[in-house]
Amino acid sequence: QVQLAESGGGLVQAGGSLRLSCAVSGRTLSGLDMAWFRQAQGKEREFVARIRRGSDSTSYADSVKGRFTISRDNGKNAVALQMNNLKPEDTAVYSCAAGIFGTWPYWGQGTQVTVSS
Repeated sequence: QVQLAESGGGLVQAGGSLRLSCAVSGRTLSGLDMAWFRQAQGKEREFVARIRRGSDSTSYADSVKGRFTISRDNGKNAVALQMNNLKPEDTAVYSCAAGIFGTWPYWGQGTQVTVSS
């Protein structure tokens, strides 16, 4: 059973940075596509970033492109989301997800990111 555990959320001022981490257990990270999603209060969950297994190709939501970077550390079996130049509209619960072929059956509990103006 794959288990995901996020860490690194918190409160930051606009323009600041945070680094989220997602530790994976139960399966080797290199065999999984990994992604970050977020859900702001009262809104639908939305895609943030994805990194594919094998090629490590990445994709991002337009709203975070150029500010966020997703990366994987196969040695630590973890994936990170570096978030720079944060904006108040980035405030949300961020969750990591794992899967293959475009499906995401495995999810973490989420970590709160709050950006103050």
